[in-house]
Order: sequence, then structure tokens, then C-alpha cells
Amino acid sequence: MKFIREMKPGDRISDIYFCKARTSATTKNGKPYDNLTLQDKTGNVDAKVWDPNSAGIDDFEAGEFVEIMGEATSFNGMLQINVKRARKCREGEYDPAMYMPVSSRNNDEMFAELMKLISSVKNKYLRAVLDEFFVNDTELVAGFRKSSAAKSIHHGFIGGLLEHTLSVANLCDYYCKNYSTLNRDLLITAAICHDIGKVKEISPFPENDYTDDGNFLGHIVIGAEMVHEVTRKIPGFPPLLDRELRHCILSHHGQLEYGSPKKPVLMEAVALNMADDTDAKLETFREIRENATEPGWLGYNRLFESNLFDTRVEY
Repeated sequence: MKFIREMKPGDRISDIYFCKARTSATTKNGKPYDNLTLQDKTGNVDAKVWDPNSAGIDDFEAGEFVEIMGEATSFNGMLQINVKRARKCREGEYDPAMYMPVSSRNNDEMFAELMKLISSVKNKYLRAVLDEFFVNDTELVAGFRKSSAAKSIHHGFIGGLLEHTLSVANLCDYYCKNYSTLNRDLLITAAICHDIGKVKEISPFPENDYTDDGNFLGHIVIGAEMVHEVTRKIPGFPPLLDRELRHCILSHHGQLEYGSPKKPVLMEAVALNMADDTDAKLETFREIRENATEPGWLGYNRLFESNLFDTRVEY
């Protein structure tokens, strides 16, 4: 099988891929064409069907497995597939495990590292919150370990939520070593719980799309609600600590226009926002570089509001 990560411009493509998205559009001249997002376990690639009404293009939808025949090209420095023929596949022709993107890191090792961070939290109330989520709630743990951290922006793969959470928590741990005024127990707990709402916001693979709760509420509100449901069951949980923990979650996107109901007012909330933003942006940049066909200029990116450059060049 020709994995997406191995594709280069000029390659002839003739393999089965998971169709993650299919939308119709028209050219400036009014000619119809289809935009596809094809996926395998190594990533996603954009594809174009320039003649969707031709006899060689089967009727298929997003969420189905399709045999694609075409050619890999480069558009604005990014890989793209020009599809000549497409056939809807039958069950048994493919192994679904080959088409779901998975973290490059070992899931067991990441979870063990996360549990080590949890064991370092000394405040009995905050530790009780973490234990309730990550020790006692086996169903949540199973979903958390398999979930992606986003539909498409960053860490959009199985294990992505765990990988992102661990990276953010490790950054926060680093901050605590350099800024002694930070409440480490609060910050580490908030970091580990900051995206916990994503287990309910985004459906599991292969769908990996927003649920009703995700569309109505979003992971920030969901996460704050989940935490409050736990804290109010813990005898004697300090009301101020409950508010501080939920505030860190509610403000971790930093700005109202980025989806946070509140802007950070705690030092720990500021630190969490910075850690979350750092990991999200660096991972996004990594994924853009990884999907680029060649080093150099990578084109304009809306997240960074800049034309990005790949520094992997020899001087």
C-alpha cells in the first residue's frame, strides 16, 4: 500500500483510502468538481475529482472506503491527488486499522507518564479529582486514550488527546520549576483536565466529528461541567479551589474570540493558556511540515497569519 506520508509529486496512485470528506464545488468557469479528503493511518491528503460525472467515478460518500486511481501533484507546496477513477469498496477489501491515523508515540508509555504526573499531585482534593477521572472511571480512560485532540487542526489522530494533554502538563511542570509562585498542584491538575471535555465533544474514529454536545456546548464548557460534577461529590472540597480549577479550564484558550468564556485571571490560568497554545501551534507546524512535498516556503496559514517556511534545508 502507498501510504500518504510516502507520496511524492509525480507518483501514480492506485490504492484504497478512507474518504474523510467529500464536498462539491464549481470552478470559475462554472464546471463542477469535488473536493476530497483522503486518509490513512499516516495522515490526510487533499484530492480533486475534476470530472465527478464521468463513468469512472463511483457514487460514494464521506465515511466510506474508496479505491483511488490518479496522480500525486503539488499545489502551493502541499501534496494533492488528482483523481481519475474512484471505486467504492466492499467490506472485506480493506483493514480499517490501516486507515485510522495514530499517534507516533506509544499509548501505554504516554499514559504511564501521565499517571506519574498525577501521582505527584499532593493536594488531597485535587488528587481525588484526578483519581476519579483517570483511575476510577475506566470508561472515560478508554475513551480518553483513543480520542483525538481536534477534528483537523492539531493532534487529529487516535491518541492525540493523550499526547496533547501530556505535552501541556509537561510544559506546565517546567513552568513550575522556573516560577516558584505558581501553585503546582492546581496547574498540573488543570493541565491534565483542560481538554477532558473532548471525550464528549468529538466522536471516536473513524467518524472523528463533532457530537451534539460538541456543537451545542463545546469542550471547554463540557470539561468545566465534568470537573464540577466530580468536585461537588468530594466531601469538604474547598469552594474557592473548585472555582479556580474550573476557571483554568474555562479560560485556557486565552481570549473570548478563541472560544474561552473567560479570560485568564489567575497566574496558573495564564500559564495553562501559554502551554496549550505552545503545544497546539508547534504540533500544527510539525504536521504542516510533515505534509509538505519539499522544504522551503509552505504557503499562507490562517492559524499563524503568515506564509510559513520549512527550515529543514542544508546551509
